[in-house]
Parts: sequence; structure tokens; C-alpha cells
Amino acid sequence: VCVRVCVCVCVCDSCCNPISMGAIKKMVEEEIPNIYVHSLMIGKNVVQDTENGFFLDVNEQVSMVCSRLAQDPKLKAGYNAMGFSQGAQFLRAVAQRCDTPPMKILISVGGQHQGVYGLPRCPGESSPVCDFIRKMLNSGAYSDIVQKHLVQAQYWHDPLNDNLYRNYSLFLADINQERGINETYKKNLQRLEKFVMVKFLQDSVVDPVESEWFGFLKTGQAKETETLQESALYKEDRLGLAVMDKAGKLVFLATEGNHLQFTRQWFNENLLPFLH
Repeated sequence: VCVRVCVCVCVCDSCCNPISMGAIKKMVEEEIPNIYVHSLMIGKNVVQDTENGFFLDVNEQVSMVCSRLAQDPKLKAGYNAMGFSQGAQFLRAVAQRCDTPPMKILISVGGQHQGVYGLPRCPGESSPVCDFIRKMLNSGAYSDIVQKHLVQAQYWHDPLNDNLYRNYSLFLADINQERGINETYKKNLQRLEKFVMVKFLQDSVVDPVESEWFGFLKTGQAKETETLQESALYKEDRLGLAVMDKAGKLVFLATEGNHLQFTRQWFNENLLPFLH
């Protein structure tokens, strides 16, 4: 019997919460016979797992996950990974930094691969309050203490201060090759058989929502967006995404609904086939 394997990780939530990640784990196990699902817990218990989604240095989290995966004998032949919200870009970092065991398929559900420059359920540029809070966050987001202790600051991407972002973002700027090319990152990511990205068309949490498809705001302003294919990251192919795109390895899916809102039917029809 072939035992299929899947690794799941979520955002600001516990791996074992029965109404969120716990429900996803159960759903996958019900739909795919003999599958082994490893739902990652970052911490010793549910409380620590949830708190670490806010306060534990992302680079430390990625190292912990790499170690955990390498110690699981059921994953040694490779595994498929599914990340929800910020868990998606964290799992991409795992793919880029840790090639043992090999990740075969990465499914990103509402991940923010170019980061965020907005606040949950905030109306964005048209709101003076939102603009003020955004500027306040930006003024401290790249300080050493905030970068090391606030998870969301580690994927805060300020298009108005590109040099600040490039130089002081401890996580996102590194995995997106903003300070130079790490050939290992590029080589490891290209080993994926598929990189699936899901965008939620009515997302009020991720700003800009284009980040869920690896797009973002054009540098130097905060209104116009660009697609992945229009970005310097793609044109310079710093991560190998252009090569992967031409090889048919990138899959862009969109669904109606707000952040992480989908039906079981949609999940089964659109995502489960990548796990079989």
C-alpha cells in the first residue's frame, strides 16, 4: 500500500484546533485513504502553538520545522505540503532552505508571498486612519526588536521605502532574494513538481490580495499593483519562478470568498487532486 503524505501548517492558530486546522486534517484523511497527515505544532502545546504564530521569529520557526520533518521517517521519500495564510510563505521557506526530506508539491492557500502593506479588514488607501496606522507600523516594523519578535512584521513589505525593506526585513527579503542570489534557494524551489497558489477574490485580510499570486504593489507608490510576471523578481528570475512557470509548474487558482473561506466541495475538487 502506498502511503501518501501531507504536511499542513496554518497562521495564528493551532495545528490541532478542531474547527480549523484540525478540521482540515480530518477532511483530508476522510477523502484520501491511507494518507499520512503531519499537522505541524510549533511549541509544546496548543497555547504555545498559537502564540508562536504571532511572536516567534519566523526563521527560528522554519528551522524547527525543517528539523521536525527530517526526523519523521514517514516523510523520508518526500511529501506534499499545504500552507494556509502566513503558513504558506513559511512552508515556501522550508522548501527553499531544507531539501531533506524533499518537498514535492506546495499548495499555498491565501499565502502572502510578496508580503503585505495593509491591515486586516482595512479599507486601504482611501482611509486616513488606515494610512496613519500603516505609517506607524512601518516606522517600527523594520527595527531589530520588532523584526525578531513580531511575526507579521517579518513579511511587512513597504513599497514606499524599498531600501528599508530590502536591508532590514529579516525573513521576506531573504527568501525573495532581495539582497542577493542564494543559488540553493533557487535550486531547491525549482525541484517542486507543482507550486499551487490560491487567491481569495473578496479577501479583506490580505492587502494587496495580489500577493497571494506572488504579485504586489509597484515600487515607489501604494496604489498600482503588478502581477508576478510583471515583477523584477520574475523578469530577473531570482527564484526560478519564470523557469517554473514556463515548465507548467506554477498553478494559479482563484475562488470567491473572503480570506480562507471555501467550501468542502471546492477544496475536494480543486486541491485534493494535487495530494493524490
